[in-house]
Amino acid sequence: MFIPPSHIKQATERPTSQVALKSSHLYLAAELVSKAFGEDKNVYVIYYPEPRTLMIAPATDETFKTIHKAEQQILKDRNLRGDKTIALHTILIDHQLNNSDRALEYELQPALGILKVNL
Repeated sequence: MFIPPSHIKQATERPTSQVALKSSHLYLAAELVSKAFGEDKNVYVIYYPEPRTLMIAPATDETFKTIHKAEQQILKDRNLRGDKTIALHTILIDHQLNNSDRALEYELQPALGILKVNL
C-alpha cells in the first residue's frame, strides 16, 4: 500500500511538559516518575469524573488500592531517558474526555506517593 509522504506523521520529540496527554497515553517525565513511583513498574490508577482528576499511586501502595478501588496499570518505557507512559484509552472513552494531545496540570504529593493529574 502506498502512503503519500505528506500523510506520514513525523516522529515527534518527547512532550515538553512533565505530564502530557499524547495519542491517548499519559506521558510522564523520568524525573517525575522516579520521585513519585521509585522503581515500581506498575501503578494503581483511578479517575474521578467530578473533579476530572486522575489519581496514580505505586503498585506497592495497597492502601490506595483498597480505599480508591483502583485498577493496576503498567508503566511502559518510552525512551532511554526513563520517560514512561500509561494507556488511558478506556478512561478517555468511558468518560467521553477530550483526547487531544496537550500538556496537563498535575500535583505530586510525595508524602503520600500520589500523583494527581487534571484531565
